[in-house]
Amino acid sequence: MTTLVKLNEQIIKCKRCPRLASYIRQVAKQKVKRFNNQRYWGRPLPGFGDLKAQLLLIGLAPAAHGGNRTGRMFTGDSSGDWVAKVLYENGFATKSTSMQLGDGFSLINAYITAAVKCAPPQNKPLKEELDNCSSFLKEELAILKNVRVIVCLGRIAFDSCCKLLHIKGAKFAHGKTLEYGKLFIISTYHPSRQNTQTGRLKWNQWSAIFSKAKRIIDDDR
Repeated sequence: MTTLVKLNEQIIKCKRCPRLASYIRQVAKQKVKRFNNQRYWGRPLPGFGDLKAQLLLIGLAPAAHGGNRTGRMFTGDSSGDWVAKVLYENGFATKSTSMQLGDGFSLINAYITAAVKCAPPQNKPLKEELDNCSSFLKEELAILKNVRVIVCLGRIAFDSCCKLLHIKGAKFAHGKTLEYGKLFIISTYHPSRQNTQTGRLKWNQWSAIFSKAKRIIDDDR
């Protein structure tokens, strides 16, 4: 636990990427009208969850007005709504909504992080920004020794995971499962509005990903 706390402190203080550091501060000051009265987190955002987790979720990055506002990954935005609900339905969370810190939402046997710890402009991190953050993801995976299943939310998360584990030639596809030693890596479309509102990602497809993850973990017990 001490090791993870120290890592998260390093993440919060990180200024490796000037473009991202500037952007998240700018967003925290300018805000959007619906959150104008709220104080934004506006710093690099560490992951959170159960230190003994068997399930690891890797997202792209905090949302500018989601995690970058609330101070918790997948909290306070539409993607977070999908994540919280599916985790709760499969026994990985204490409640079905994740709105803000102190709302009673916590993870059970699961941990959530992202390939990039700062919200990038237009949700598009640069290659060097992904590279700069990769050491944090590597350390998280080393600390989370019980991880059995990694669910990658979107192509960038999948590519980052494969690069970290030195898996070559793997192509992203929704629902695809790779076995790597003791790990199962499952890829899914990201639950962004762009995917959920257009029907590219339907709830039954999304739910099936986590049912599969739960089966793998349950079978391992």
